[in-house]
Amino acid sequence: MPVQAHAEEFRSPGTGQNAAVGVLLSHGFTGSPASMRPFAEHLAAQGYGVAVPRLPGHGTSWQEMNRTGWPEWYAVLGNELERLRKEHDKVFLVGLSMGGCLVLRLAEEHGAGISGLVLINPSVRTDDKRLALLPVLARVVPSFPGISNDIKKPGTVEYAYDRMPLRALLSLSRLWKLTRADLAKITQPVLLFRSTVDHVVEPSSGRAVLSSISSRDVTETLLEDSYHVATLDNDAPRIFADSAAFISRLSGRDDA
Repeated sequence: MPVQAHAEEFRSPGTGQNAAVGVLLSHGFTGSPASMRPFAEHLAAQGYGVAVPRLPGHGTSWQEMNRTGWPEWYAVLGNELERLRKEHDKVFLVGLSMGGCLVLRLAEEHGAGISGLVLINPSVRTDDKRLALLPVLARVVPSFPGISNDIKKPGTVEYAYDRMPLRALLSLSRLWKLTRADLAKITQPVLLFRSTVDHVVEPSSGRAVLSSISSRDVTETLLEDSYHVATLDNDAPRIFADSAAFISRLSGRDDA
């Protein structure tokens, strides 16, 4: 199926002294690389090797997304991680929303092969009681109204689907459970950004991550001027700058 123009993947090999460091960025549920591209471009401008793959079923149609699930999304990120680890001395993971859950799962399974994680409004659970009916609903209802464009900044568009594919959502809920069960395996440094007003992911999701991981180097930053898609919102410059400083510190390049 044709990929929408905004959903094109982005990669940069890295340049200069920061080229030894690779960063893998993952977009969220029903979104596309568009939500992470400005972030990736900021890191690439500093010489880091970056990759923003398009997850299967995203950037095409919600109907196609309903034919995919978390194992396919995870496999794409896993392949990209393998490539980055061959090309760079250290690799960091960055994830928005569902992307945060996916990179947490990667960190759980790859341990010391990951140098640190940046999470933006990570999604690992929900307080919505209606999702208890999801296994039944997903068989008879293909989609619900979408959750896209939760952005405070006027005139900014996420380019996510306007429908929420329920079979794909059911698969995501299974990924949540697997990831939560293994959060104690996370020992890598973590920088977590959480919007104080988020109409998509509840605060309990971020709290679940912070209360369960085993990492000693943990920073939570509250975003007062952004909604869910904070990488495109008013606080984006702070996210980009703080993340670059986090990566620089952990890669031994504070003077880069």
